[in-house]
Formats: sequence, structure tokens, C-alpha cells
Amino acid sequence: MATTTQPTKAPRTAGVIREYQLWLPRWVKALPEWVRVGAALLFLIAASTAIHAAYVNGQFWMDEAITVGISSHSLTAIPSILRVDGSPPLFYLLLHIWMSWVGNGQAATHWLSMIFAAATIPAGYWAGRCLANKRAALISATFFAFNAFLDYYSLETRMYSLTVLIGIFATVALVRGFVYRERRYVIVFAISEALMLYSHNWALFFGAAAFLVMVIIYFIGGEEVRPHFIFDVIATFAGAAILFAPWVPNFIYQVGHTAAPWDLEPGFGAPIQIAKNVFGGASISVIMVMATVIGYSRLFSRPRKMTRDAQVAITLVALPVLTLLIAWLGSHVITPAWDVRYFAPIVAAMILVLAIGTARAGVLGAIAVIFVIAFMARPSAFEPAYKSDMQDIGGEMGPLLHKGDLVLVGQPEQTPLAYYYLPGGLRYANTMGPVADPSYMNWVNAMTRYRDENVHRTLTTMLDGLKPGQQLLYIRPLTEGEQNWIAPWTKEIRLRSAQYGAIIAQWAHAGKLVQEAWAPHNYRGSCCIANSAVLYKRT
Repeated sequence: MATTTQPTKAPRTAGVIREYQLWLPRWVKALPEWVRVGAALLFLIAASTAIHAAYVNGQFWMDEAITVGISSHSLTAIPSILRVDGSPPLFYLLLHIWMSWVGNGQAATHWLSMIFAAATIPAGYWAGRCLANKRAALISATFFAFNAFLDYYSLETRMYSLTVLIGIFATVALVRGFVYRERRYVIVFAISEALMLYSHNWALFFGAAAFLVMVIIYFIGGEEVRPHFIFDVIATFAGAAILFAPWVPNFIYQVGHTAAPWDLEPGFGAPIQIAKNVFGGASISVIMVMATVIGYSRLFSRPRKMTRDAQVAITLVALPVLTLLIAWLGSHVITPAWDVRYFAPIVAAMILVLAIGTARAGVLGAIAVIFVIAFMARPSAFEPAYKSDMQDIGGEMGPLLHKGDLVLVGQPEQTPLAYYYLPGGLRYANTMGPVADPSYMNWVNAMTRYRDENVHRTLTTMLDGLKPGQQLLYIRPLTEGEQNWIAPWTKEIRLRSAQYGAIIAQWAHAGKLVQEAWAPHNYRGSCCIANSAVLYKRT
């Protein structure tokens, strides 16, 4: 009896989201893939850098001036100075070398941060290829090119764009080493974690979160991941600890003596901070998250064995969430250590999970990418805020000052900023007393020293030391925005700078000081810190 062959039913696709292929002209398709990819990455790098370059000469604020001041010292002196500053050394050492080539100007030092930010674009593409596919790689590179966090910190002479770059390698190494179990990446993670520890102290929270993620992977990955898993976990953290060991004595001293008294305990606004400061606003964040949820919904829509793609998604979500949770708890239990700029270690994981999810969302993901580019690829989106008016004060007051005049700064950590913008040959003091080296801030037991200082005696001694004809430039922080001055340190600064101002006013009223000039005349408002300055002459 003849049998009828039934037509084979085509396998059902994994989801209902329509896939798409990017249209390209034939001559472009004929090019080798490395040429097409290289051209796309060069375009993204050029577009991002060109827009940033228009603002590369923006003014410093106090943290940048401290960074440049410390990095201006010799390579051998930088570690001992950082001992009293509280920061790890990697960026400062790199900046020292950079400045020896190009100088310590605003534009010159901003370019180093811009280079690290630009490097995240090809690194982001590589990460997308390692964790997903070419489409995710291209979307990842695009998100890094037009990311709000990198937009801002690529124009700041600080370590944050470098930390994001290191975070890309650490995140990929975590996934490939412990989800895919490619053991060579265990070494990459150890090196990346060590470099991050040398870059920013939030690497401790990142490392603790990575350990918890490894525990999660161990249980959800099944028998496939478990051979040698525990050994690799121990080995990677031991390797990072060995690499970080030379800095451990300084780190222990910093932990015991250089807290962050300017910081406040965080509330529950982390999602808002991420939406605004990491991705550029609520609209962009909602679009990216919706596309990502749609893209990943196919992974979790049907009960089945935990796939590797699902493990990758869980890892990329858990890593930033756990890092933020550990940092939040530490800021409440130990000492406040919370600021948007500290999110740098986890920016890579957040971008990668959104890029991969968006790539899986098909046409909807492509539309989401277009909207993100439309929101972010505008010059106004890159334009940095006016960070400080100290440059204006220096421009107005510099020509009026003479060698030996005294500059008194109401906010101690702004002393390096005044030192950067004012001419040489001046003496410096702040509301903690005379300053021997104004190029950096000594944070060792700063709150205790600040509170123990005798206001009247310290200032009277400095004023009595002025010879007739010598000048005093008093730079006082504008603290009218009380909401910004409620941390323990800044509350003390508000009080102390007012006390110093009152004593100086008494001397002027008594005829011992004569007011000669004030600045800035063209106050433009500052996002980070603002000052007023009055120049007096000793009679």
C-alpha cells in the first residue's frame, strides 16, 4: 500500500517580532565586512568627536583642577599626594604623561578623556559581537557614541570615561568567562577588575556585585558551567588582589582618613538619576527599555531550560543592579559614597543589555535606535553646562594681583581651582589656614581639622601678616542654593565662609582694609560651583 508523504512543517520561529535586514547598496555589500564595519565605526567616532570638540576648551571645576594639580607633580610624588586625596592613581599617572606631551591647558587635558570616550565605540562594537551578533554590535557602538554619560564626562578631566572603557572589558570577560566558560576570559576579568580598582573606588562595589553574579550563574547555568567554576572564581579575585596589592597600603590609609564628608546618604532616586544622567532623559530611557523588554520577552515567554542568551541577559541586568544596591547599602551603613559620576563602572553593562535587547526587537528595535539618535545626535545635547566661574574671576583679578599677595579661598577644595586660573607668585590660604601647596586638597581628617580650627585667631593672624600695600583676594562660594549645601562638609563651609566674610568686613569698616575691586561682573551661573571675589588692600 502506497503511503502519502506529508509535507514537512517548517519549524516555528522563536517569536513574532518581525526581523529586518539593513538595506545597503550593492557596491557596499560587495566590500569586505571589515571595511564596512571599519567605515561605520570611523563615522561614529568622527561624528561623536566632532560635536564634542566644539566644547573641548570649556572651563574647569574644582575636581578637574585638583586632578591637573596632582598630575603636575612627578610620577614618583603622585602616589604620596593621592594618599591624602583619596583617589586611585591610574588616571593621574596617565594624565601626567599626557600633559608632558601636550601641556596642562583645558583643551589639552579634556582631549585625554575624549580619547577614552571615543575608544568605547569600537570597544562597544567588540563587546556586542562577543555577547550577541553583528546587529547588537552596531547598536552598541551607536549607543556608546551618543551616550549622555560619556557626552558629559568626555569633556571633564577626570577618570570616568576611562573607567567606562575598562568596564566594557570587565563586563565582557565576566560573561564570556563564567557564562560561556571560556577560561581565558577569567584572566581578562582579573586584569580588568584590577585596572578598575586603580581607576575608581567604586570598583569595589563592582567586584562584590560580580561575585554575586557568579554565584547566580553557578546555580542557573547547570552542570555545563560548574567544572572548575569555584576554582576560577577564587583565581580571578586572587589575581585581581595580587595586581592591586602595591596600592593596598595607600588604600587602607585612605579608607581610614579620607572620607567623603561632602556627600549625602542616597535616597531612592537611582532610576531617575540613571534615566537623566546616564541615558539623557526619561524619553530616551523609556524608548530603550521598551525595546529591550520586547526583545528579551521571547527568551522568557515559554518555560524551557535556561538558555545561554537568557543567562547573558540576567548577568547584564544583575551586575549594575547589584552594584547599585551594594553601593546604596554601603553609603548608609559605612559612609556616603554615592554620586551619578560614580556609576562609571556599570555604564557598559547597562548599555550592552539595552543594545542586545534592542537588536532582538527587530523592526521595533530599529525604530528605537532611530529615536535615540534623533534625541541625542544634536549639538545642543552635547553642550556642557557652565561648570565654574573661577576662570572669569581669574581673568578679571589676575592683572590686578602682585607677587606676594594673599588669596583666601572660602571653600578649601576650590584652592587648586583658584591656583590654576590665577597668576604665579601668590600666597594661598583657605578657611582651614595657610596652604603650603595649593595644587591639591588634603582630605586627611578634613572634617575634624575644619571644626577644630579657631576662626578668629587663624584669620587675624593671616590678616596681620599682610604688609601695608599688599592685597587680599577673598573668594567666597555662593551658597544661596541651600539645598546644595546640606551635607556635613558643605554646611560647615557655608558657616565658615560667612564668618570669614564678616571678620574681613569688620577690618574694612575699621579702615585696615580698603576694597579695590570685585568679580565676576558678568555672572553666568554655574552648574557645579560658583563664587564671588573681592580684592582688598592692606592700609
